Amino acid sequence: MKSDFNFKVETSAPDGRARAGLLTTPHGVIRTPAFSPVGTKAGVKGILPDQLKALGAEVVLANTYHLYLQPGEEIVRKAGGLAQFMGWTDPPPPIGSGEAKPTITDSGGFQVFSLGAGFGKKVSKFTRLNLVENELVNTPSIYDEDVASQHGQLAIIDDEGVSFTSHLDGSLHRFTPERSVEIQHALGADIFFAFDECTAPTEPYEYQKDAMERTHRWAERSLKAHKQNINANKKQAIFGIAQGGQFDELRRLSAKTIAEMGFDGFGLGGSFSKKYGDDSLQSALAMLKELPETMPVHGLGIGEPADILAAISAGVDIFDCVSPTRLGRHGSIYTKHGLIHLKNEKYKNDFTPLDDGFTKSITSGFTLAYVSHLLRSGEMLGAIIASMHNVKFILDLVSGARAAILDGRFDSYQADFIRDYYHG
Repeated sequence: MKSDFNFKVETSAPDGRARAGLLTTPHGVIRTPAFSPVGTKAGVKGILPDQLKALGAEVVLANTYHLYLQPGEEIVRKAGGLAQFMGWTDPPPPIGSGEAKPTITDSGGFQVFSLGAGFGKKVSKFTRLNLVENELVNTPSIYDEDVASQHGQLAIIDDEGVSFTSHLDGSLHRFTPERSVEIQHALGADIFFAFDECTAPTEPYEYQKDAMERTHRWAERSLKAHKQNINANKKQAIFGIAQGGQFDELRRLSAKTIAEMGFDGFGLGGSFSKKYGDDSLQSALAMLKELPETMPVHGLGIGEPADILAAISAGVDIFDCVSPTRLGRHGSIYTKHGLIHLKNEKYKNDFTPLDDGFTKSITSGFTLAYVSHLLRSGEMLGAIIASMHNVKFILDLVSGARAAILDGRFDSYQADFIRDYYHG
């Protein structure tokens, strides 16, 4: 890893790959395992930067596709980079008054490919039947709402890149590995990802193999484009993404190939369809045995509590997902005994505080009845409170896992949480 970046494993779990580490970036240290709230368009929905900091966030992820379309990467560059543009600074805004804090950008590939190439309709990282109020229900998928809500959009793949139409106005655009890297250089995040082909989980073996090989070629081109920019090469780390769909063989091969290219870290790519209670996440985690244990690993789009803990136990260091804020906007909140939906009638007279003994934040003093009222009446504040609560819950889940690893009790921490959350 370059001199401006360093990843140090502090402690590893004695009976597994779970580890606590320190990821040093030019703009601060990320204590891992870590969760990165998603600020898709340079803003985490409903939460101010200083509130994110108060909740415990140390890094924020934004989306290359969306920032390329609005406001354009040059505007972000002129503002001093992503962190300064969105006020993710210490101290917080007024804008430009503080030092930038760590940021990540994805490659834009997931959004580009969700426009139609190989996905059909809505695409998600994980589509899951889950327990809500002790009943199996279909929770919101982790697809991009802005992209998936549009119809008639198109993405066409060739070996050089992807041509796609904007979900905003139908205009034609093109991403290549070189262009994705160029945009991300301008955005200026501490960590960014090589351009990859994100496939649907339903695609057959041969298509997944072809897409994986194309991702490898694009990874080499992304890395070359990054190294040619001497200025960016000193300030930004590039992570390569391993693909392979739901096939362990391909995932292991992809991880081994990406690991040999000279990236600064790695991302677990792909999209999966899974039902509650099965262990198909292991197909994504199988590749970890092929990656060097000294390098940081990012689990892209992993946000379900059980999935986060399973990934931590396998050796994943950083996570991002839109689910905490998306669930909050839809009226659902995490509790230590599972996900509950506050628009349900029974919460109208429930004056239990949001804090249920697992997490405390600036939202803890509000009651379930009050937030239920806000959500049922369409008040914006209800979605904001629920979103902040959910972000804090996941941040506490991950920081709790880190503390447990350092104390040598991760296995019991994971088991206790799973027991209470899914069966309590």
